[in-house]
Amino acid sequence: METITWHDFEKVELRVGTILEVSDFPEARKPAYKVKADFGPYGIKWSSAQITKHYTKEQLVGRQIVGVINFPKKQIATFMSGFLVTGFADENGDIVLTSVEQKVPNGSKLM
Repeated sequence: METITWHDFEKVELRVGTILEVSDFPEARKPAYKVKADFGPYGIKWSSAQITKHYTKEQLVGRQIVGVINFPKKQIATFMSGFLVTGFADENGDIVLTSVEQKVPNGSKLM
């Protein structure tokens, strides 16, 4: 594992957003959703997320998630992803979302 400095960590914009909308993404190579999230002062952004194993679209709307919002946009199939949804792989490699324990303002930074 590489050691980083506090300054390196501060460069990563890990921010809280609330999911507003979720739709199927059949063009993706692996099963995924298109996720629209509100990051408060940082705007509304879209991402592709491979989270279909543990979550239905209905379970996701209104949920707060943690996203990296300062990566450059990335094209995934026919879609431009504007942030990275964060999570952890379970024992089968399926993603479990990073979440917050209590509601916080959209755009709050992970410290």
